[in-house]
Amino acid sequence: MTTTTAHARVRTLPLGVYLLAFSLFAMGSAEFLLAGVLPAVAADIDVSLATVGWLITAFAIGVVLGGPPFAVISLRWPRRTALVLTQLVFAACIAVGLIVDTYPALLITRFLAGLSYAGFFAVAAVTAVRMVPPDRAARASGVVVSGLSLAMILGGPAGTLIAYSTGWHGGFWLVVILTLIGAIGVVAAMPRTAATDRPSVRRELHAMRRPRLWLVYAITLLSTAAYMITFNYLAEILTRATRIPEAWIAAVLVVFGVGAYIGLAIGGRISDRQPHFAMILGAVGIVVSSVLISFLTAQPLAVIALVFLLGVSGFVINPALYGRVFAIAASAPTLAGATTVSAFQLGISFVPLLAGFVLNVGASIIVVTWIGAGLAAITIPLILLERRARRRE
Repeated sequence: MTTTTAHARVRTLPLGVYLLAFSLFAMGSAEFLLAGVLPAVAADIDVSLATVGWLITAFAIGVVLGGPPFAVISLRWPRRTALVLTQLVFAACIAVGLIVDTYPALLITRFLAGLSYAGFFAVAAVTAVRMVPPDRAARASGVVVSGLSLAMILGGPAGTLIAYSTGWHGGFWLVVILTLIGAIGVVAAMPRTAATDRPSVRRELHAMRRPRLWLVYAITLLSTAAYMITFNYLAEILTRATRIPEAWIAAVLVVFGVGAYIGLAIGGRISDRQPHFAMILGAVGIVVSSVLISFLTAQPLAVIALVFLLGVSGFVINPALYGRVFAIAASAPTLAGATTVSAFQLGISFVPLLAGFVLNVGASIIVVTWIGAGLAAITIPLILLERRARRRE
C-alpha cells in the first residue's frame, strides 16, 4: 500500500456514514414537506388550517419524546437492527396515514413517525461516531446531520412541488419510497456494529448527570432557536420588509440551505480539534447576520448575502455540539446523543411560541431577527463556561 493510498483511506469517511445521511434526508423531508402543503391537506380532509397545523406539532412532540426512551430500549440491540427497524416503522406510519386519510389517523401516525424518526436520528449519530476514529467524530456526525439540511433545502421544496403536481399525497409517498431505499442500503452496506461493548442502562443514566452535558444541551437549544426564528419568518421578512417578489422567496430559502450545508462542512472539519472555536464562530455569525438583516432590510442583495451567512453560522455549530456530547459521555453516548436530538427539536419548537408572543402584541416582523441575535448572544458565555470546565477537567 502506498503512502498516498493509506492517507486517502484515512481521510475518507466510511460509506455507512453517507448512507445514514441519505436516510436522514429521506425521513427529514417529511418534517419540512408538510408545512408547504398544509392548505391542501386542510381542504382535502375538511378541517381548518389552524387544526391541521397540529399535525406539525404532533410530529415535533414525537421527536422530542422519542429519542431518549428508544435509546435506552435499543441499547443492547445491534445498531443495524435498530436503524432498519426505525426506518421501517417510519415508512409504515407515513403510509398508513396516507391510506386511511383522516385527521385522527394522520395525527396519530405523524406522532408515531416522529417517535421513530427521533430513534433513527439518535442511533445514526452514535453509529456514525463509532465507525470512525475519535479525532473524526465531529466530521462524521456533521455529515449525518447534513442529511437534515438537504431535507430542508431540497427535500421539502421538491416534495412540495411534487405534491402540488400530483396531489399532496404524492410528496409523502416519495418520502416512503426513499426511506425504504435507505433501509435497503443500511441492510446491504452497513457493517454489523453492536450497540456498545458492554451495554449498561445504569452507565447511560449516570452519564446524563454530568452538568457539562446539560450545558451543551442548553447551547444546542438556544443556538438552534437563534437561527431558526429568522429562518421560519424569512418569507414574511422578504415580502413585507425587503419587498422581494414572492417568486424569488424559494430561491432565497435555498441560499440559506446552501449556507447551512457549507457550514456543516466547515464545522465538521474544525470541530474535532477546535469545537469551542467553531461554536463561538457560529454564535457570533448568527448575532452579526441577524442584526445586519434588521438594518439592511431595504437592500435585497445585502439581505440575500446575510441569509447565506446566517445559514453558514447556524450550522457550523452543529458538529461541534455533537462532538462535545460524545466527548463528555464517551463511555455511554447513546442516551446522551438521543437527548441532543431532542434539544435540537426543542429549539425548533421554541420558535413559534417566542415569536408568536412578540408578534401578537403588535411588534414588527423585524423584531424576530433581534430575538435571534439575543439568543445567540446568550450562548457565547455558556460556550466559554463549557470550555473553562473542559480545561479544568
